[in-house]
Amino acid sequence: MESPQATVQGPAAAESAPQHGYTANKDAYLRRLKRIEGQVRGIARMVDEDKYCIDILTQVSAVTKALHAVSLGLVEEHIGHCVVGAAAEPDPDLRAEAIDVKVKEAAEAIGRLLR
Repeated sequence: MESPQATVQGPAAAESAPQHGYTANKDAYLRRLKRIEGQVRGIARMVDEDKYCIDILTQVSAVTKALHAVSLGLVEEHIGHCVVGAAAEPDPDLRAEAIDVKVKEAAEAIGRLLR
């Protein structure tokens, strides 16, 4: 989900858009997600071709594991970039609030992953 700042429109928006923790690894994430997308299409094809249910479940498990790896990478990037960035806030009052917000975001994301 994008932050409100990331929805700014216009030519200058790309230059002033905030950097996210994953930005440096964006291409790698996109490659992994495209690979996962191909795996999901393969699963749909297996269902369409009436393949054995255990073989389909094996592929679903592989996709689930791959998505978890992406998710954990994003959580790590969030903590390493966003939480650490909040800790660098010069104003002590704003710093404490910013850290609380970013840590809560991470905890909620981890909670969603564990459901």
